[in-house]
Amino acid sequence: MTVELPPGYKPGTDEEYMSPQQLEYFRQKLLAWREELMVESQETIEHLRDQANQEVGDEADRANRESEHGLELRTRDRYRKLLRKIEQALGRIEDGSYGYCEDTGEEIGVRRLDARPIATLTVDAQERREMKEKVLADR
Repeated sequence: MTVELPPGYKPGTDEEYMSPQQLEYFRQKLLAWREELMVESQETIEHLRDQANQEVGDEADRANRESEHGLELRTRDRYRKLLRKIEQALGRIEDGSYGYCEDTGEEIGVRRLDARPIATLTVDAQERREMKEKVLADR
């Protein structure tokens, strides 16, 4: 079943949580984000390829280029991880678990999902997890 969204639709807290319209809104948002990341990733690959074919000057130029390559590769790795999270979020939309906290089962909330559509935890659950990780890291 395809859901048509009215122009300018934004999910509201006054409607049924994770209604078909809200799910379609988030699905479209995730798909657009995925496409944007894939385009940026392809541009990074092309930029690295172009730079690899250019002559390298002195050692300072070489060091600068290696630093830029490292930054671009870290960015590309970050995109790869984000793409995986986007795919997982799209899977949750399909299986009906999208929008609900993986720790508590509570509603994550439309505003949080609009800001971070790959969120899997409520704000409280996220804070608890971060505190637990901090405590374990301090040991």
